Amino acid sequence: MKKTAKQIMTASVVAAITISNMNSIIVCAAPSRRVTSVLPQAGFTYALGDNQVSLSTLQNSMDEENSNSSKGASKKGDQANSSSSISKSVADKIDSSSAVTDTTPSASSITNSILRDIQAATGAVNGESGDDQSEDSSSVEEMNYDNLVVAKVEDYVYIRDYPDKDQGEVVGKLPDKSVGSFIEEKDGWYKIKSGDVEGWVKGEFCIKGSEAADYAMKEARVEATVSTTDSTLNARSEASVESKRIGYVSQGEIFEVIDRVDGWAKISMEEGDAWVSTDFLSFKTLFQEAISKKAEEEQLAKEKAELEANKKAASKSTSDKSEGKNYKSAASYTTETSSIGSAVAEFAKQFVGNPYVYGGTSLTEGADCSGFVMSVYKNFGVSLSHSSGADRSVGAAVDGLGNAQPGDIVCYSGHVAIYIGNGQIVHASTAKTGIKISNADYRKVLAVRRIL
Repeated sequence: MKKTAKQIMTASVVAAITISNMNSIIVCAAPSRRVTSVLPQAGFTYALGDNQVSLSTLQNSMDEENSNSSKGASKKGDQANSSSSISKSVADKIDSSSAVTDTTPSASSITNSILRDIQAATGAVNGESGDDQSEDSSSVEEMNYDNLVVAKVEDYVYIRDYPDKDQGEVVGKLPDKSVGSFIEEKDGWYKIKSGDVEGWVKGEFCIKGSEAADYAMKEARVEATVSTTDSTLNARSEASVESKRIGYVSQGEIFEVIDRVDGWAKISMEEGDAWVSTDFLSFKTLFQEAISKKAEEEQLAKEKAELEANKKAASKSTSDKSEGKNYKSAASYTTETSSIGSAVAEFAKQFVGNPYVYGGTSLTEGADCSGFVMSVYKNFGVSLSHSSGADRSVGAAVDGLGNAQPGDIVCYSGHVAIYIGNGQIVHASTAKTGIKISNADYRKVLAVRRIL
């Protein structure tokens, strides 16, 4: 179980299923993946790992869920002091107050969670004993996937109200890797339901059954949102409070989950992969689903309005004040021949070498990643939140780094940066490196957003 579960790598999504303690499930909508030819994807870009496991292998090797999974986890007491600087004496008190044993953690529960979330999202995966079977009483091996359908197409396939390309009216789009439930087949067409859209798609662009489950499981991504009464939570090198503290995570931050063991989640963050206590995390499993024609039009209109508002604010409120005698103002970078995005990028680059400060927003005295992005854009009259997670949904979506322009923001797990062109970003990286320039693809990109 450990081996197979740890092999699961995840990818981009559009629909999200929010999970509390992996039992209570709330389905919520997310924006369309496609915008226009200029800004084609209003969703996350994706990247696959090459260390993946098939469902058939999983079914042959997976044990029944650990009987202890239903037991409440004990509090790990691993919240950090609200200050970004924690003294050794305080840190020792935090560590010594926790009851953590030296026993090996139980196997990862991510695989079961992903497959059960597919069931909750689509209604297409059922236990053999009937629909009234409880989640806990149905193991992965007992599930069947006859009604699960997943799109396998280069970009997207149209959903029509009638199974004929010429006579059927387009009612939505089914993006590549989207999940849905199969209803019936007619003349090579599949009638499906995905998200809020029901209609017909060409069967040649979809896969069904166990093959679809394998595919969907590989494409799903699990995210964790920090929820702590204090402002910060310790991130550690191992799944133990006795292990080295390698960084901090803040209330509301969102991270990609790599693995999950008893009481701990392994997340991807700027300092490297780290373990945090699940007592202070809420989880969501993300999938792609179909987008209706109406919903896509509404999303396009909303993003267009936001871009226009930001450009209007920038034209009126770009600051002519510098951050100090050695720095130029934002207005000095704005010319008739350069784009406003290029001005943002050039303004941001002048702060390379300045310090990283956790929770900071000063471009000269120190800022963290989202504080840096927020303060750069503040000089151009645009208000952004001090949250890398929130930055994933601002402005308009861009279809990956290949279509990024200077001034776009690039979002990673628990991190955000400003694209400066030529495949590079400027960002407040870590306390060790400060504000620096990096290749944009140094980590897996989760989203690219256009602000201006």
